[in-house]
Amino acid sequence: MTSLTTFYLSGIIGKEAFGADGDDIGIIKDLLVNAVPSGKNDPNEQLVTGVRLKIGKETSFYSFKSFRVVKAREILNVNCTGLIELSKDDVNNGLLLVENILDKQIVDMNGRKLVRVNDVRLATLPTGTFAIAVDIGIEGLLRRIGISGPIKKVLALFKINIPAKFILWDDVQAIDHSNLNIRLSKSYSKLHTLHPSDLADIIEDLGKKSSMSVFSSLDEEKAADVLEELETHAQIHILESLPVDKAADVLEKMPADEVADILDELEDDKAEMLLKEMDSESSQEVRELLEYDDNLVGSIMTTDYMSFSLTTTVAEVLIELRSKKPESVDLYNMFVTEANDELIGTFNLRDLVVSEPNLTVSNIMKSEPVSLFDNQKVGAIAEIVSKYNLLAVPVVDHNNLLQGMVVVDDVVEDLINKRRTKKR
Repeated sequence: MTSLTTFYLSGIIGKEAFGADGDDIGIIKDLLVNAVPSGKNDPNEQLVTGVRLKIGKETSFYSFKSFRVVKAREILNVNCTGLIELSKDDVNNGLLLVENILDKQIVDMNGRKLVRVNDVRLATLPTGTFAIAVDIGIEGLLRRIGISGPIKKVLALFKINIPAKFILWDDVQAIDHSNLNIRLSKSYSKLHTLHPSDLADIIEDLGKKSSMSVFSSLDEEKAADVLEELETHAQIHILESLPVDKAADVLEKMPADEVADILDELEDDKAEMLLKEMDSESSQEVRELLEYDDNLVGSIMTTDYMSFSLTTTVAEVLIELRSKKPESVDLYNMFVTEANDELIGTFNLRDLVVSEPNLTVSNIMKSEPVSLFDNQKVGAIAEIVSKYNLLAVPVVDHNNLLQGMVVVDDVVEDLINKRRTKKR
């Protein structure tokens, strides 16, 4: 029969640990859990590896292998067969449950939201002691102040139960690593699996210091996607806090129109600094968009689009799409242009996939496409989109040279943002 002892962190912190002779050897101040991912579903990721023990006036870290938690009639005892001091590397590769988890905000990976930890549930097996869940419910709070039992007994008289609220350790991502030297790319690895929109919501709810720690741990592609999803105030905070070169690298991964919208909210000096740090091509695209007044079509068009010559075959278009892997919005509408970028036709993804590979785009395109001028008022977009049921509209200058396209997603987002601004 497998020996199993379950207990809560609140029930062990502050307790005395006893040696083999029965004498107390110190007070338990914290437990250390392995925090460096070593593989999917690896139980060692939740193994208690160390204990912070106060002996007299000194506090040190010791291996938990020689410690054993025993429960007798709901009373916990901690026994120790010998003190083995932990190395600095072992401590740095761990996560302190009291210091970094208890009473802290953590991310519920399953619920994709921030929650506050009231207690931690652990289990001792023959193979070691493991963190198995965090308690985010009211019962955890009551347990901490020592009145959980009496309150539950009183409520039981009225047939009222305090619902348990636990998050399994596998679904937990700690945020506060401020006192540890864990590499951020490892310590926040679970967060990287979240959708950029969910991650943006979490970052917005974090404090300034923690939000920067999480954002800084992202690679440039992910960081760009997340920055695009953040509210304006959060975007500004991130860009003002990041080193200029790092911020510029992230902005280069974003669509030019999104970058222009963000820089438009920054101080002119900061915006100019970032533009100078960006590569010349990306910077020039953004500068051109910034020249448009906010009420003109050009201010919300994107310069990321796919265009092809008349003689390009369907097969060649598909090869280029596979190579460039454009965003889905870039495929709402694709364009056919002359050598001087004059717009002469459009086609969409359906036109492409139902056509024979040897046909040229001149055979599948729609001639004389509906378009907008870059200096038209923004109000003209809704009428065009509604009348022709379009997801993306090409934008040209008065010489019919293609400048970009307006995507219906951006139009809706722009209208929502303006409505929010008015309400404020």
